[in-house]
Amino acid sequence: MAFAFGADTESPAWQIVEYLQRNPSVTIKELEQVLGVTSTAVRQHLTGLQAAGYVERTTVNAGVGRPYHAYAATEESRKLFDCHCDDLALTMLEEMFEMVGPDNISHLLKRVSGRLASRYAGSVKSPVLLHRVQEMAGVLGRLGVLTDVVAQDSDTIMLKTYNCPYHELAQEHRQICDMDQEMMQQVLGHDVALEACIMDGDGGCSFTVTKDRTVYS
Repeated sequence: MAFAFGADTESPAWQIVEYLQRNPSVTIKELEQVLGVTSTAVRQHLTGLQAAGYVERTTVNAGVGRPYHAYAATEESRKLFDCHCDDLALTMLEEMFEMVGPDNISHLLKRVSGRLASRYAGSVKSPVLLHRVQEMAGVLGRLGVLTDVVAQDSDTIMLKTYNCPYHELAQEHRQICDMDQEMMQQVLGHDVALEACIMDGDGGCSFTVTKDRTVYS
């Protein structure tokens, strides 16, 4: 994935961009702790990221105390984490949607979700729900999707994603989100509910996995 400040995903600048993808608004003090560097170093990286159009700064008036600056990812920054399909695959899918027509897209995507589930199932083998969700997150991570797994209790796990591998398609065809949800449900063998969605303007997608049935092998 191309990045104006170098392709090294361990670089401080990239770490800032990724952290902002996961967190909608942060302060310099937060970034000091994340990077383990001085505020001067953080400011230098932020200045470069702002100049490149990847970060925007706003002034926050908290009501008590002095105003402070908060930093957020721009749309240009979010594009760095957008669709990881190659141009040929993306174009073929768009053409396929045109050919089948709107009435048949849902049926087509249901078949696609089944194929994807079959492909990913071999990487999700644990009988423990939390571990299964973590394995699913690992599958998504290898596709370039930023994820977090949060255990709400032993029977409810939240899988959060902060970018969409099908972003361009999902903007035109919201059924893509249903496909992703159905694929996860088949792989995990438990009910999956989409509680928040990037396409609705949320900072990420939140999938709640509930342990109420087991259909995995």
